[in-house]
Amino acid sequence: MTRIGGDAGVPELEPEVFDDAIVAVALTAGSEHRLVYYNGAFRNLFGPRELGVRAADAFTEEKAARYVQMLDEVFHDGKGRQVTGPRTTEGTFPGAPGRRHFIYSCSPVVSRFGRGVLTVCVDTTAQVDAVERAEELSEERHQALHRYEALMGAVTQTVWLMQPDGTISELVGDFENFTGNRWRPVIDEKWLTFVHPHDRAHLVRTWQEAAEGTPSMFVCTFRLRTTSGDYRHVQSRAVPIVREGVIVEWIGATADIEDQWRNRLRERLLARVATVTAADDVPQAFGAVAAAVVPELTDACAVFLLPAPGVTAAGGPLTAVRVASTARPGLPGLPPLREETHPVGPVARQVVESRKPRMLVFPAGSPPDGVLPDLSLDWLRAARATSLTLVPIVIDAAVVAFACAAGCADSPPPGPRDLALLGEVLHEVRDPLRQAMELERTRHTALTLQRALLTPTPRVPGAELAAHYQPASKTVEVGGDWYDALLLPDGSVTLTIGDIAGHDLDAATSMSQLRSMLRVIAYDQSRPLSPAESLAQLDRVVDGLAIAPLVTAVHTVLRPGPDGRWHAAWSNAGHPPPLLLPAEGAPRFLEGEGPDLPLCVAPGLARNTWHHDLGTEDTLLLYTDGLIEVPGTDLADGMADLATAAEAAVRRGLPLAELCALLLAGVGERRDDAAVIGFRPVGGPPRPVWPMRWEAHRS
Repeated sequence: MTRIGGDAGVPELEPEVFDDAIVAVALTAGSEHRLVYYNGAFRNLFGPRELGVRAADAFTEEKAARYVQMLDEVFHDGKGRQVTGPRTTEGTFPGAPGRRHFIYSCSPVVSRFGRGVLTVCVDTTAQVDAVERAEELSEERHQALHRYEALMGAVTQTVWLMQPDGTISELVGDFENFTGNRWRPVIDEKWLTFVHPHDRAHLVRTWQEAAEGTPSMFVCTFRLRTTSGDYRHVQSRAVPIVREGVIVEWIGATADIEDQWRNRLRERLLARVATVTAADDVPQAFGAVAAAVVPELTDACAVFLLPAPGVTAAGGPLTAVRVASTARPGLPGLPPLREETHPVGPVARQVVESRKPRMLVFPAGSPPDGVLPDLSLDWLRAARATSLTLVPIVIDAAVVAFACAAGCADSPPPGPRDLALLGEVLHEVRDPLRQAMELERTRHTALTLQRALLTPTPRVPGAELAAHYQPASKTVEVGGDWYDALLLPDGSVTLTIGDIAGHDLDAATSMSQLRSMLRVIAYDQSRPLSPAESLAQLDRVVDGLAIAPLVTAVHTVLRPGPDGRWHAAWSNAGHPPPLLLPAEGAPRFLEGEGPDLPLCVAPGLARNTWHHDLGTEDTLLLYTDGLIEVPGTDLADGMADLATAAEAAVRRGLPLAELCALLLAGVGERRDDAAVIGFRPVGGPPRPVWPMRWEAHRS
């Protein structure tokens, strides 16, 4: 026995009764948790500890920090606690028994030392030596068990004993008050009706695994129905008592761990919410929301997106689109997402208008008609749904969507705490969802503006002209690439392609201004300008008006000549070079002596014009770097791949429009938007205007 003196008076607990116990017992007192007592079993398991000091100073091992924290929690809230998993001591002190496994519980007590915490540790490796020490320790085990049962009576749990024939006795606890049902002496089908339907098979399987073969510790967490009809998470732990190689009984305890389980669940769900931030678009963002709550909070979840505010006329029918859905394994396959608009039923409309959740409970597989679209109702019937909870998703004071959580396959309806946690998760995703929706709106606006400006190419007598634009796969990567084709009064044609730094609505707006300015410069033939002069003039205007930070472009003027040939003159402002695909011969890039600087870098710097004659069926392609830029590879490799793919398509005799579309379709998942415009003489042009020819020069 080891102890120190305490306060005078009659103590409510005499710790000396544990002097000879084989379970390890220690007592701390006061809010500083000063160690005032421990028995011999405790010293044998953990080594000698200094009495009278704070527990934090007596137990300095790294893993003991959680134990000290538990002492503080028990002392302040007066609730007993038990560890959720086995702990280990390495036994580094002289005479230590070596590596041992143990579990422990902490209970609030009052002794002659005042208020404190009683710690009881049970050595769970004892069964390893049970065969050799069974006779010697049988009586001590019996006494220790009685003491442990008395101690556990102070903790919110049930202690039970199971015999080899399966009969089970409640030693400590109040099963009847917890469940509203009498204790049953046998674990049978009726006993299992207290267990949540989804946990019954897991409970039985876990017990069988612990009992079969070499007996091992049984640990299982499951939901048990309470007197209110709700379910709470409990954890059962049991160890076999073995004598002479035979299991003589099982000793176990079942504790209510609902609060700990729910706190861990909340942490996991809120961690999953972080994945919404990484979503690229609105459906993906709402898909992450649905996936975050399945299967922990609900069996299935679908999200229905409402029209943007102001889209639905006052008093008109409210519609929604199912943009995400997920279900736990074991349920029927979900119907595909088809982006179809469905009328919103009266129940969902009430949820949207009131901004309050609504739960419907119904017989298995019999959801009420009209609450969801027919396709969703058919799935709920096939999944034998028993409940449906509709929760509004509110962002910036507007209901932008509603989530539908379904309990399926005989699941009981969610309890108030489940609904509260579901609402909390949906509340936490407001900011990432707002960001995803804003990006989606920006992307839609940029695409609308860009496609409105990227008009169809004009019809050019004696030539084929085609262009194609493909937005990026990523939400924000849109708005920078542009092309233009303009038929001039004298029969010549301008082709321009460019890329503006930035991929957002600002880039799309800047693109529209640049395109319009260059059109005016090129169309004004009162003093015809070479391509280099046109780009130089555009550069001065753009820089002076601060329209864009950086622009690359190729501006080309094509003039018809005799015999169906065309003369191409171009200037390159820091852009990938044009690709020429001759009717006969290998493809090559028209690089001249290299590109000039991009626009908005040095407006006063002279620019070059380069020349090449195109014969009938020659193909000239202008493109943006989104067509040749592949992450992790050299740009030259992308150019080579483009030349190879374009040559193969030309040899197949594809029309120019199909060639452009094919080249963009072959890129796959795109991080940047891309554009391509092509020109191909086909013979028989109108009156030639070839006499005007710009020499290669600097402008």
